[in-house]
Amino acid sequence: MRVLVTGGAGYVGSVSVERLVQAGHHVVVLDSLVTGHAAAVADGARLVRGSLRDRPLVEGLLRDERIDAVLHCAARSLVGQSVADPALYYAENVVGGTGLLDAMLAAGVRRLVFSSTAAVYGAPDRVPIPEDAPLDPINPYGETKRAFEGALRWYGAAYGLRSVALRYFNVAGASVRNGEQHEPETHLIPNVLAAALGRRGLTVFGTDYPTPDGTCIRDYIHVEDLADGHLAALELTGRAEPATADEAAVPARSTGPNDLPGAEGGFTACNLGSGSGFSVLEVIRAAEAVVGRAIPHDVGPRRPGDPPVLVASNERARELLGWTPRRGTLGEMIGSAWRWLQAHPGGYAGETRGG
Repeated sequence: MRVLVTGGAGYVGSVSVERLVQAGHHVVVLDSLVTGHAAAVADGARLVRGSLRDRPLVEGLLRDERIDAVLHCAARSLVGQSVADPALYYAENVVGGTGLLDAMLAAGVRRLVFSSTAAVYGAPDRVPIPEDAPLDPINPYGETKRAFEGALRWYGAAYGLRSVALRYFNVAGASVRNGEQHEPETHLIPNVLAAALGRRGLTVFGTDYPTPDGTCIRDYIHVEDLADGHLAALELTGRAEPATADEAAVPARSTGPNDLPGAEGGFTACNLGSGSGFSVLEVIRAAEAVVGRAIPHDVGPRRPGDPPVLVASNERARELLGWTPRRGTLGEMIGSAWRWLQAHPGGYAGETRGG
């Protein structure tokens, strides 16, 4: 399979590129390097620096590299920034995303996997959250992801696009080669480990939630499990809908040429998550076990809009993708992130590809 990975120099994208290269696929990475790191792109993958909004570049890459499928990881993803500057998020996540789809159609590429987010659900009434829960995002980031998922559905109906959106909450951990480095950093686990290193303070926002220890519970997924899910979804977009015994007896299939297995039409969404989740204090205690010392933290008031529990059901991913989290413990996630930090004390600074 020949795959274009947009955002393949970022945290999620780079580990997914590693997985694709390991599986023997031809990989081309398109990344602006505004937040990504060239050093994160695995050997064996071609890195092209550029923007999704450069239509001639994108269409030329798709044609020249004879791309079979696209893994779309490029996006702006900071909730606070999206509230302060929604125009940036609509330009990058929606306009840039639909521009990618148009370039794909022009180049004859009809398969895409979208790195989406469980933020499309907002603050749902049911947990674990099923994929058919109402999509009601509470910030521009989640809204732009929902808008692009809508485009995927309609492009599938009109143009034969086959696509899978993978929704998840908190990605954590590291591969041996690649880890998490954002500025600013908004995710709990890297901030807990930064506090363990004395690089910044740590605040627990609220200890009076209706949960076993009073702190919020969130879903976490190891970044290498997410990469496995990306690969499985890419493979799904290339599979034909299996015929039933009755259908196999007739030469003409009743389903459309772009129908995905297990889906109605050319689009489906799958949650990737633990199905159970961990509390803030559980994360801190697990990190203390990994680093071998207490991690100082303060307790602050609740943040407005923080639901007590956000956990995604992963039953559909098990059924359609054959996917299940294999590195689902906090010890595995935090331990791998800690090992990467120890091996890369300066992050990607000063590193070049092949390092």
